[in-house]
Amino acid sequence: MSREDWYRNKEWNSEVEAQFFAKLKRARRKEQYLRIQASIISRIRPDVALMLLDQYFSLEEDFDHAQAYCDMASAFLAQGEVDKAIQSYGKALEREAEFPNLKTDAYILYPLTIVENRLRNLYRSANEILDAHQDRLMFPVDHFRWHAAKAIINADTGEKEIASSHAARAFEAAQIKKSGFRFHQKLGLVGKEYKGVVNELRAIHA
Repeated sequence: MSREDWYRNKEWNSEVEAQFFAKLKRARRKEQYLRIQASIISRIRPDVALMLLDQYFSLEEDFDHAQAYCDMASAFLAQGEVDKAIQSYGKALEREAEFPNLKTDAYILYPLTIVENRLRNLYRSANEILDAHQDRLMFPVDHFRWHAAKAIINADTGEKEIASSHAARAFEAAQIKKSGFRFHQKLGLVGKEYKGVVNELRAIHA
C-alpha cells in the first residue's frame, strides 16, 4: 500500500491500527480519513468501522455526515443490527433533505433493506422514498434495485401484476452488460451480490 493510501486499509490488525492512527494524528482533515477507512472495512470489521465513525462524528467538520450514516448502516447490517441500520439510513436521508447538494445511495438502500428483511410495517415509508427519488436513477444497478424493491413490496401486498411488471424491469436492468459511459463500461452494473434478490424476482415474475 502506498503512503497516500494509509486510510484505505482492506484489513485491520494491531499493526495497521497503530500505523493508521499515527498518520491520522498528523493529518489535517481527520474527518475524511476516518470516514473513508470506515467505509472500506464496514462489512469485514464492522466493530472497527463503528469505532472510527464514532470518532468522525465527534469532530466538528460535518460535510460528509450523510455518507457517514450510510457507512454506519453498512456496519450495522454486517452485525445483523437491521433496526439500527434502518435508523442510520433514515438519518442519511434527513441529512440529504437538509443539504440536498450532497447525495448518497440511502434513497435506494433504505427501502431495499426494508424489503429484504420483510419489515412490512415500513413498506409505506419505503414506497414513499422510492417514489420521491425515482428521478435519481442513473446506473443499471439503480434501476434494478428500485424495481426490485417495488416488486417485492407489491408481491407482499397482493398486487401480483404490478409486482411482475417491476420484476421484469429489474431483470432488464440486470441483463445490461455495459453502463453506457465511454470510459467506465463496467460502472454501475448489477453484480453477483444480488443473486438472492434475483432468485426472489424470478419467483415473483413466474
